[in-house]
Amino acid sequence: MLRDKRILLGITGGIAAYKAAELASRLTKEGNTVYVCMTAHATEFVSPLTFETLTGQRVVTDTFDRSAPWEVGHISLAQKIDAVLIAPATANVLAKLAHGLADDMLTTTVLAANCPKLVAPAMNTGMYRNPVTQDNLKKLAEYGYTVIPPEDGHLACGDSGTGRLPHPDRIYEVLEYTLGCEKDMEGLRVLVTAGPTREALDPVRFLTNHSTGKMGYAVAKAAAERGAKVTLVSGPTALDAPYGVKRIDVTSAEEMYHAVLDHADDADLIVKAAAVGDYRPVHISEQKIKKDESSFSLTLQRNPDILKELGAIRKSGQVICGFAMETERLLEHAKEKLIQKGADLIAANSLAEPNAGFGSDTNAVTLITKDDVEVLPLMTKEEAAHRILNKMLTLK
Repeated sequence: MLRDKRILLGITGGIAAYKAAELASRLTKEGNTVYVCMTAHATEFVSPLTFETLTGQRVVTDTFDRSAPWEVGHISLAQKIDAVLIAPATANVLAKLAHGLADDMLTTTVLAANCPKLVAPAMNTGMYRNPVTQDNLKKLAEYGYTVIPPEDGHLACGDSGTGRLPHPDRIYEVLEYTLGCEKDMEGLRVLVTAGPTREALDPVRFLTNHSTGKMGYAVAKAAAERGAKVTLVSGPTALDAPYGVKRIDVTSAEEMYHAVLDHADDADLIVKAAAVGDYRPVHISEQKIKKDESSFSLTLQRNPDILKELGAIRKSGQVICGFAMETERLLEHAKEKLIQKGADLIAANSLAEPNAGFGSDTNAVTLITKDDVEVLPLMTKEEAAHRILNKMLTLK
């Protein structure tokens, strides 16, 4: 979550301008100061009063506004902001920024600003795919701008294709990635596993567990926001990959085993948050298993133990964190796991703890090393992720 940031939200003349209101509202509610600068064309789509009401700040539209306090407006604004976000960014404004043109309040302020700059293009798909626009986006990326790619879908002009403004949640995520944390993990490579695994019984059924992947995804997101290069090996989930994270999708425990070992040697920190199935069927039916009146038995075999392979067998300098979800004797079982698997840290939690189990947005973990036990209170999974990473950095 972003707090106490000063953000210039630039709004340009496209139908997607109305979507910026949701973003302005969220940023303000979370304790940020949002300065809105609108081009003249943008005010034809949304009234400045809308954004003034949402942000509590006067909307800037005119470089030569005589009613404002005397100061060089675009310079004073550029000097007090932590980031510039232009959403939506039209092809016209992208072209101006790419070539250093500054003929209104927004472009002059952006040109004068020395802070992270983000643009979220939104336009007709033909305009977006035009080589000139693509060249301008390439130039902006070379100049250090973060370009948030538009989405595919039905456009207001009636066309379908690439050009829709990304959902405000996605834009917020990229802004959070840019500003949310000190980049104290820059240069580190982090490997994270998340989600459940599935073991097929037949073409219809499989064995799995209740994991949603939220904890592992929170760890991957936190590490990326802190500047690490993150690889996320994920079982089947309904979650989108965090911004800035490379995701590798797998299904079975064996697939996860091979994907993890392919990347483990390059990692500095490894966080094994996935709920990997311990067993798989010995035989997988090629056809759907039909029910009858008799009982049904299933013969299972052990899956590879990924954490033990990493910690007790292949470890070569990485700091390794495993997870332990327990229903009883939490500390006893977690300490046994720490020793048996050769891990440096176990993040343990109990299903008996309210709001700390599968699928929740909160967790209450106990961090266990060979020398220390730290019991954390109930907190969001993102907060818990940062506490886990902090602990791992002390062990490096």
